Amino acid sequence: MANVAVPSAGVVAKKKKMDSSFFKKGIFTAFISGVAYGLYTAFMTLGMAKGVWADYFYASPAKSTSGIALSAFVVTYLLGSLGSALNDTCSGIWCVIIALVKGKFGDYVKTLNSRAGRILILCAIIGGPIASSAYVIGLQMAGSIAVPISALCPAVGAILGRIFYKQELNLRMIFGILICVVATFMIGSTTLGDTNKNAFWGIVIAFISAVGWGFEGCVGGYATCMVDFEISITIRQVTSGISNLIILLPLWSLLAGENITLGWRLAGEAISNWTIIFFIVSGFFAQYSYARWYKGNSMCGAALGMALNGMFSFWGPFCCWIIIGLIAGIDGYALAPIQWAAAIVMIIGIFFIAMNPLDLFRKKNTEEA
Repeated sequence: MANVAVPSAGVVAKKKKMDSSFFKKGIFTAFISGVAYGLYTAFMTLGMAKGVWADYFYASPAKSTSGIALSAFVVTYLLGSLGSALNDTCSGIWCVIIALVKGKFGDYVKTLNSRAGRILILCAIIGGPIASSAYVIGLQMAGSIAVPISALCPAVGAILGRIFYKQELNLRMIFGILICVVATFMIGSTTLGDTNKNAFWGIVIAFISAVGWGFEGCVGGYATCMVDFEISITIRQVTSGISNLIILLPLWSLLAGENITLGWRLAGEAISNWTIIFFIVSGFFAQYSYARWYKGNSMCGAALGMALNGMFSFWGPFCCWIIIGLIAGIDGYALAPIQWAAAIVMIIGIFFIAMNPLDLFRKKNTEEA
């Protein structure tokens, strides 16, 4: 029988150190994606509160700059999708620019027709037009309670990661995910009184966004193990931006009983308005956030990566408070004390997902011995 080489203890220790370093980098990457998500949310929200958007939402009756009367349906649904479409389109343009500068555009084109590329296109459609539209509709029907409902995506992603890719999901990690879920509901509890008679269906629809983003984070993270993360996110954002513009806007226009071109006409007005600057900035942070989300999930697993990214339920309101409330001087964005407390609770939950707290005591005992 041939001799089988057995790695030395030093090689094994070095391998464990490298794995630990890679895992820690994944944790930081996923964490920073949540912060960037909050910044993108703040700048997009600010853009939709100024200029032509203020006329859309606050004029009575609502009308476009060209004098087109806008129904309540158009204001509620089409304009929300338009904001998302402009953000994702700007984000896609940023992705293409970065790919060109770094010499990755050729790889992006080649990857589109690969198995991983097709997986990423599917993720983009599910996580972009489908999940984002469900999120917008949920917000309109159920109020801000839709935010913590949609933030259930880490739990969905962890379960799917276990089913599809046999990623670890033990009782400790499940407990940590439940803590994160409780924290998101603490944040949403500040606006529970704002729900209306359509709240139930709004919550159901918001849950669709959680499932969509959970699927995207899990499967997109897996695909990013095979494809450079910047190429992955270029496919994601370009696909999402295009599908939002050519599918969603005409669809909402038809459902509103309007001409199919209404959404495109409103998009033209919004693009030509000075507020497009805010969407260019939000698109940059969206590109950065989603790229780190995919990369972080591929490095530390769907459960932990999505829990860290899921802190957007805190970073979103926090960045809106800083940028819209303090800097832009618009009232109504101050954080309630329970939201600060929820952030601490969420950190505890993420800690439980990342490691066993008993390991800290074991390490201490080992050092003393």
